[in-house]
Amino acid sequence: MMVGLCWEKLRLLCQRYEGCISRNPAAAAQFESAVRVFSYVLAGRFAASHELSELVYSASNLLVLLNDGILRKELRRTLPLPMSQQKLLTWLSVLECVEVFVEMSTAKVWGELARWAVIILLQLAKAILRTLLLLWYKSGIQTTPPIIPLDRELQLDPQDPEYKSEWTESTYVGKRSNRVLRSLSETPSLHSRLWGYPQQQLERDKKRKTKEGDCLPTPLGLQETLAESVYIARPLAHLLSLAVWGQKSWKPWLLSGILDVMSLSLMANVKMLNCRERTELRRRCVLLLYYLLRSPFYDRYSEGTILFLLRTLADYVPGLGLVARPLMDYLPVWQKIYFYNWG
Repeated sequence: MMVGLCWEKLRLLCQRYEGCISRNPAAAAQFESAVRVFSYVLAGRFAASHELSELVYSASNLLVLLNDGILRKELRRTLPLPMSQQKLLTWLSVLECVEVFVEMSTAKVWGELARWAVIILLQLAKAILRTLLLLWYKSGIQTTPPIIPLDRELQLDPQDPEYKSEWTESTYVGKRSNRVLRSLSETPSLHSRLWGYPQQQLERDKKRKTKEGDCLPTPLGLQETLAESVYIARPLAHLLSLAVWGQKSWKPWLLSGILDVMSLSLMANVKMLNCRERTELRRRCVLLLYYLLRSPFYDRYSEGTILFLLRTLADYVPGLGLVARPLMDYLPVWQKIYFYNWG
């Protein structure tokens, strides 16, 4: 009886929260941004601030994921994918949101051995999910984050005929001025009103449909599927090489770099990809610069140069010290987190 009563209260609370998010998407976005900014403010303030900061940051990402799901359901614009595939993408998104915090908290509570065990389990789980998405569901090139955040300014248009308020826009064209005006009888309420020209709705609708089309994956050939498989297997190969040769060896660093370059070079038909997939490939190319910050290259070559540049900027460029000095303090912490470097 007591359990059933608590469950009913929880269900009503969830319904109330969903209704609140559906009615106030802009306020929800502002709250999410405030939580994320708060995580930056917390970093470096006290002893356990890095763990707490990462907890708040992970919570902000989970909040965005949850609220986007509520808004997609409300707008009836769910992802054009099977429900089982959506669940796999959701689980993958959750893992990517919490992986850094789980690593940091595990190291804090149980030590290094448990930390590496958690890293292996998380990377193995992510590889299994990504492999299922690639080979079973033919999801093509997989992006980071797996579920693209909802463009709320574009999607949550009060003038959209699919939106809950559902009103049919009619306009009047002035005979002498040719100016397009809305009919007073069809003007939406003040809080949901847009102040642009009615023609802007058509442009917004075209842009939204283009983005929705980008959600559909491009079918991959054998070579592209092999390239994506190499990209998925790279973290596991790197962990295995660390276990064999150790963290100070160059071999894991070289093996990981070779696999990343191989994956990108095997992607032949880039022009056939949609905009979202091309953006993901550009992101992967930029992330190759991370190898300058990964040990052992960072320990032997990059560290001194980067710290010298940051110190010079902090000492001689007014105002940059506010950014450069905290960054210098945070670099050693960043270096110790596996999912920051290699995730």
